[in-house]
Amino acid sequence: MTEKVRFQLSNEIAVLTIDDGKANALSHEVIKTLNTGLDQATEHAKAVVIAGRPGMLSAGFDLGVMKSGPEAMQGLVTAGADFLLRLYTFPKPVVVACTGHAMAAGALLLLSADWRIGVEGEFKIGLPEVSIGMPLPIFGVELARTRLATPFLERATAQAEVFDPKTAVQVGFLDRLTAASTIIDDAVAKAGRLAKLGGLAFEKTRETLRGASVRHIRETLNADIAGTTLG
Repeated sequence: MTEKVRFQLSNEIAVLTIDDGKANALSHEVIKTLNTGLDQATEHAKAVVIAGRPGMLSAGFDLGVMKSGPEAMQGLVTAGADFLLRLYTFPKPVVVACTGHAMAAGALLLLSADWRIGVEGEFKIGLPEVSIGMPLPIFGVELARTRLATPFLERATAQAEVFDPKTAVQVGFLDRLTAASTIIDDAVAKAGRLAKLGGLAFEKTRETLRGASVRHIRETLNADIAGTTLG
């Protein structure tokens, strides 16, 4: 693990904590390290918790890369999409502790997990891509379609509406809220309960739920990202 991502294993629950001291950007380095953490969790854990630092889960992909040209941007979005799909199809339960803001790819991280817990406060959660002239990629739309409440889907995607944590529960980005002081403990406790459901029955049922959207994402991913630009 790097300093930006910490790995801890306790009672067969793997906790991956993202903390770069800033926006917790999903850079190539962070994505690679998170994947390494999932590799370790595959061998040693029964469930996974992904958390941010206090006040910030993630503000999205590394802006320095995203603004450095189409090829660099598409490479990072591809790496991010592959990671999110891995999380979405991970054979063990995944809980995300939304410790603060979760924007763009940070919000997609929430949509890729099995269960999401957040904290109350003046935090922003949403998919602002359209507001900055970037079409939301197909993989983002599909994750939103499968996880968000139907009345909020257009608002959260095409209209780029951003929500506070309390409303984010209604929208479907979060499942519940808790105190900032206990969010990690609560996330680990939930992961422990979900771990008891783990195994072939859990994996096959989730495949039934998510398989069609995953296949559509994989079939369209390369062509879709090849056309991704910032307007």
